[in-house]
Amino acid sequence: MPTIVSNLELLRRVPLFSTLTQAQAEAISSSVIKSRLKRGESIVEQGKKSNSLSIILTGRARVMATDARGREVILATLHPGDYIGEMSLIDNEPHSAAVYAEIQTDVLVLGRAAFAKCMSENSSMAYAVMKGLVKRLRHANSNIESLALMDVYGRVAKALLEFSVPDASGNAVIRGKVSRQDLAKMVGASREMVSRVMKDLEDRGFIEIRADGSMSVNAHSNVL
Repeated sequence: MPTIVSNLELLRRVPLFSTLTQAQAEAISSSVIKSRLKRGESIVEQGKKSNSLSIILTGRARVMATDARGREVILATLHPGDYIGEMSLIDNEPHSAAVYAEIQTDVLVLGRAAFAKCMSENSSMAYAVMKGLVKRLRHANSNIESLALMDVYGRVAKALLEFSVPDASGNAVIRGKVSRQDLAKMVGASREMVSRVMKDLEDRGFIEIRADGSMSVNAHSNVL
């Protein structure tokens, strides 16, 4: 009973399951498993099918695609509340990208049968999943547009803006460290090119490294 109660409480904290009735949530709670992943551990593998939906409770995950030559591109970063594996569950096709825990990450795992039951019995949850898919499609379209129409400066600047959050004064700030290698994998450029662009962006006032190690981003710059 304690495990069921614990899982029920966890379900209620996940936005995706917020529309489940009490009876539905109680039924699903016995089907979910909480799992803790170490940094770098795989959540789903590119080219393989998924039999479960994983919902991030704590931590952070990275979505990456690798081509036949071993070149990697970072497609997205996932945070608590985001979920993984719904596309493979819906079309029964292999994953087009891999997802790894970027730091220690707790996930709630829901099996294929329970996921299908939720989708068929709760139209609000099905709508939420569709809305999430549309959001990912729009993000993918935006990335394609950036690669086609922006130079490396514009792509790096756009990625930095996406990383930033407003501080107490309303300024755009990146609090965590963003590695040049990660940026390179996001914008489709070499690490050396990204380093040169970052230096130039700093010289031009688009970014400023603060004393505490955070980075402020000048969203009003004419870099984009």
